Amino acid sequence: MADQIHINTRIRENAENLSAALEDHMLKVFAPDARKELRLFSAGEAAELLGISASFLRKLHFDGKIGDVHTTPGGRRHYSASDLLKIRETLEGTTKTKGSYQRGRKDGDKVQVLSFLNFKGGSGKTTSSIHNAQRFALKGYRVLCVDIDPQASLTTLFGYRPEYDFLQSGTIYDAIRYDDPLPLSSVIQETFFTGIDLAPGGLMLQEFEHETPQALLGNVQPPFFARMAAVLQEVEDQYDVIIFDCPPQLGYLTMSALCASTGIVITVVPNMLDIASMSQFLQMSADLLDVVSEAGARMEFDFLRFLINRYEPNDGPQQQVVAFLRQMFGDEVMVAPVLKSTAISDAGLTHQTLYEVDRSQFNRNTYDRAVDSLNTVNDEVEALVQQAWGR
Repeated sequence: MADQIHINTRIRENAENLSAALEDHMLKVFAPDARKELRLFSAGEAAELLGISASFLRKLHFDGKIGDVHTTPGGRRHYSASDLLKIRETLEGTTKTKGSYQRGRKDGDKVQVLSFLNFKGGSGKTTSSIHNAQRFALKGYRVLCVDIDPQASLTTLFGYRPEYDFLQSGTIYDAIRYDDPLPLSSVIQETFFTGIDLAPGGLMLQEFEHETPQALLGNVQPPFFARMAAVLQEVEDQYDVIIFDCPPQLGYLTMSALCASTGIVITVVPNMLDIASMSQFLQMSADLLDVVSEAGARMEFDFLRFLINRYEPNDGPQQQVVAFLRQMFGDEVMVAPVLKSTAISDAGLTHQTLYEVDRSQFNRNTYDRAVDSLNTVNDEVEALVQQAWGR
């Protein structure tokens, strides 16, 4: 008889081997104590982000309206994210229409809290949420990312190693736990990406799923569905937009994020298996939201949108699925899809986003097509946020 495998031992060996290999990979990609750094942006990219023409940007330099920036020996200017914030401030100070360049919250605007979710892993949820957060930040918004996925992919993309950096403490769990919670401000980390702070995720978040049934029996207040909204109140005046990356299941964590949200983006890969899975997800969500609504949770949202992800325009069956979704959900399906692109997956190999990598590292057409697709999607989300503020 063949040797029996002890599944617990084998899984532990696999886990340890994989962890060591990942550690090795991270050391090769980033130096041991290095934190990620955000690259500089070309004049063309800077002008696009500021919403002005490249010639107007040159004129601002020529007229001495804005300070010097990094310039190559060949005379090309490159802009850091903080340069862009300063230029934005200057432009806002001279414009007749206030809010043209600094488009964040004004007095009376409520913070916009967006949840990116899907029941199925691999739907591009984390990729969509981080690109969305980074585009908001590059356009001058103050952003807080909240990673409530125990797998903590979003936290990893910001250059942290959750399994080392936040093994016992330091995640969003510390702020929402039932026993002696900490203030949210004590777990928020500044990130390398100007304009974005992070409330990290990690394996400790699983504890919230385990402890909630007991807390419900003991009537611990506030209940699970109100805890996230309650902790956000402490810091919300510091941000324009708060973005949740939810776990790929409908547990207490996802429900707590939904009950704190003002907008929801459900990512969908356009094939019938994923649509069938989403159908179950929506049905279960509705049933659970009914229950928490009856228990007193807030259910008012500014918008809900379905975001088509990994879209291949030349794929006939995909086109049929997208047409079916548009017929079903109408305007709730976002106009722009995220194109499937090797550029996005290649950037992911080094734990980077498309906004972080340099165009010169890719086939230019592939890069430009992918960036245009992401920009169009993210600017559509921005328009929804502006609309929620009545603009």
